Amino acid sequence: MSQETQNESAPRLLTAPYRIPIEQCVSDYLGRVWRVTRVQDKADEASHPAAILSDETGAVFVKLGEGRLARDQLKQELAGLRLLTERGGALTPAVIGNIPVEGGALVVMEAVQVIQRERAHWRQIGAALAQLHRARGDQFGLETHCYWGSLYQNNSPLLDWPEFFWERRLAPRLRAAIDSGRLPFDLVPKVETLRDRLPSLCGPKVEPSLLHGDAHQNNFLSTARGPFMIDPSVYYGHPEIDLAHVDFFAPVSDELFRGYQALAPLDPGFQNRRDLWRIPTWLAMVQVAGPQHLNDLTAALQPYL
Repeated sequence: MSQETQNESAPRLLTAPYRIPIEQCVSDYLGRVWRVTRVQDKADEASHPAAILSDETGAVFVKLGEGRLARDQLKQELAGLRLLTERGGALTPAVIGNIPVEGGALVVMEAVQVIQRERAHWRQIGAALAQLHRARGDQFGLETHCYWGSLYQNNSPLLDWPEFFWERRLAPRLRAAIDSGRLPFDLVPKVETLRDRLPSLCGPKVEPSLLHGDAHQNNFLSTARGPFMIDPSVYYGHPEIDLAHVDFFAPVSDELFRGYQALAPLDPGFQNRRDLWRIPTWLAMVQVAGPQHLNDLTAALQPYL
């Protein structure tokens, strides 16, 4: 067996409790015997143990979710991928299987062939987001919950966007950050002041748009067929939420926004609201990763106080 990289994920996925059900799942999907002969570890590109497994003729992407909520997390992720495709016309990897295992679950998907990203590919990502946002809902939210990474998100629908943004995104993330013990008490009232100000801060009224929900650039795979969307946190919300997060972890090309605006208008006030939409995410980062993100949270809050 060829193993292109050697670290923690691949050896675990190759042990019998995982490898055997993966091979059976893929064999059933393909209608032929499929056995792993090559593995490429993807632990550095995922928040779960993950790898591309191949039998030399066909490859799949596999990741392992662990813990009490793992099965539900992967179930909601796959449901989100279906919504992105069925309601938003997005390209998403074909799902081969969702396999319960002891202590969690395995998800098996097609291994998408990624190409080096150039200017045209950034424009394609922007256009794909604009197309996705054309899918509209009757309310903000969704008929089921979702997860941002491993964090639960309540999507119970509401008719008013400022109310939804406070009740379903800001307030829960604030409570969780407080409970983590990592949020200084002096920042709590600053976040709480946003509640009454949101109707004026959120800008013009918008219709609920289908969102990826975790649209940083690494959750788009550039391919010869166009951009594939992965790892969603889907609900109907303000389209600027996705646009505010494309560069959350790393800069993006301006071509992305040009591709978006070629198909959909971008309100001039977006730049003034960009950091507002990112405050729940910074609260989550403080909760999960700790005080190194407090300066970013404080800077995001400052323009709205």
